[in-house]
Amino acid sequence: MARAIWTGVITFGLVTVPVGLYSATEDHTVHFHQLQRGTADRIRNRRVNERTGEEVGTGEIVKGYEVGEGEYVLVEPEELDEIAPGRSQTIDITDFVDLEEIEPVYFDRTYYLAPRGKEYTKVYELLRAALARSNRVGVATFVMRGKQYLTALRAEDKVLVLQTLHWADEVRDPGKELPELPSGRAGKGKELDMALQLVDSLSGPWEPSRYHDTYQEKVRELVKAKAEGEEVAAAEEAPTATSVVDLMQALQGSIDQARGRERKQPGSARKAAPKPAAGASKKAAARKEQPKAARASSASGRERAAGKSELRQLSKAELYERATENDLPGRSKMSRQELIDALSRAGGRRKKTSAA
Repeated sequence: MARAIWTGVITFGLVTVPVGLYSATEDHTVHFHQLQRGTADRIRNRRVNERTGEEVGTGEIVKGYEVGEGEYVLVEPEELDEIAPGRSQTIDITDFVDLEEIEPVYFDRTYYLAPRGKEYTKVYELLRAALARSNRVGVATFVMRGKQYLTALRAEDKVLVLQTLHWADEVRDPGKELPELPSGRAGKGKELDMALQLVDSLSGPWEPSRYHDTYQEKVRELVKAKAEGEEVAAAEEAPTATSVVDLMQALQGSIDQARGRERKQPGSARKAAPKPAAGASKKAAARKEQPKAARASSASGRERAAGKSELRQLSKAELYERATENDLPGRSKMSRQELIDALSRAGGRRKKTSAA
């Protein structure tokens, strides 16, 4: 059972719910010690005076902020403690904003929030359900371990998630920081059509269990092989960059490769139609109708594809509104992609409402 790393209350308006904060992730990185080559002697880091080479105890160390070359403003640990914010007991939600308005670059670490007792589950679930239904997040600040955090509270299935956010002045402007960015003329025409076709060919539902940290797996294999005296095969070299001249060929090859992979996946291939029994020929009228039905099916497929393209332009809140109008079951628990797929199957059109 996980232990709470922080306890306090969430407040929104005059409503308060006691909660505990839990880490949502864990590190699976393979960790190594540093050893001197040819020995089993551990290497330790020590604090050393760079001028004298002598080791310095922690009690003799102060912090210094460099204001000029070789010039420092010295700050004692006690001085920092005096101005540090006290331990916060409250996650005070001040605003609710649309989830999609927060750019991914702002998100930092993820935590779970849980009610501290069965008597608080109703209020907890009320907040979670309201955030899920509105597709909004609660913006709040709180203090943990002497540091103030900007956070976003959002709803997942049965649980509230708290994500720490970067402050605005911590996020760099790519236009100012990056040396090369494409012009507005790039990404148009036939190349874009083929790129979109490739994206559609490789599209599917989000299934996190499909993905693995293959590098960490190879590190473990390396350690095991070396312990058993075996050799390890070297990794393949990285592919070369695609040139503008070869772009169309690379796109077409990628699409063909994606389609081939799709056909090989279990359940993706269409079942072959059963052969008709001997003597069970179709009626002439039915044979005449077959091309017409095929054309209708093809047109219906094109219409569904066009509808899906339109749905992709909508926000999750707009998709949920349309799902409500179409009375789709289970819509409150659907992800954005699931809403798109369900609305596409249902026609996805906005129903016209008659005036009262």
